[in-house]
Amino acid sequence: MTRLLNEIKSCNLCREHLPFAPKPILQFHRSSELLLVGQAPGTKAHESGIPWNDPSGVRLRQWLQVSDETFYDPKKISIVPMGFCYPGPGTSGDLPPRPECSERWMQSILSHLTNVRTIILVGAYSSTYFLGAGDLRSKIRDHATNASRFVVLPHPSPRNNIWLKKNEWFERESLPRIRRKLGTA
Repeated sequence: MTRLLNEIKSCNLCREHLPFAPKPILQFHRSSELLLVGQAPGTKAHESGIPWNDPSGVRLRQWLQVSDETFYDPKKISIVPMGFCYPGPGTSGDLPPRPECSERWMQSILSHLTNVRTIILVGAYSSTYFLGAGDLRSKIRDHATNASRFVVLPHPSPRNNIWLKKNEWFERESLPRIRRKLGTA
């Protein structure tokens, strides 16, 4: 597993598409029981090398009711985004995650994470990869209460405040169910 992580950390498959030199940001360990799959690191994560090291991460940890210590312990939580490097700025937020990462590495990583009981999918890119096409709202609602190993969350970015305001049911109804499902309520 250490060899796999070192191979990923030296990956440069999408170098020509990135605004900065590749800097894969992820954490995983064979003993973790929780896998968090988001989009791609943002600029603050790229600068620090720490995943979810921004206001989105603060909100995510609040939603999950986990401490920074727990969140950043790879033996407890593996963090594997769909794209491992900052993809660059888009017109309204960052560009989508580069597809090369998930195409090249995701199945290899998953094959090593044999203790994972729950997979938290943050946003549309990860939920589509793992669950197929479909409405994100429906996926969030369905997976908040069903017995599957998946939990689906909207992206916690402050840029998503409009979505959260239009979908107040998420924090009022789904989030408490998700916390119970995760055992953090």
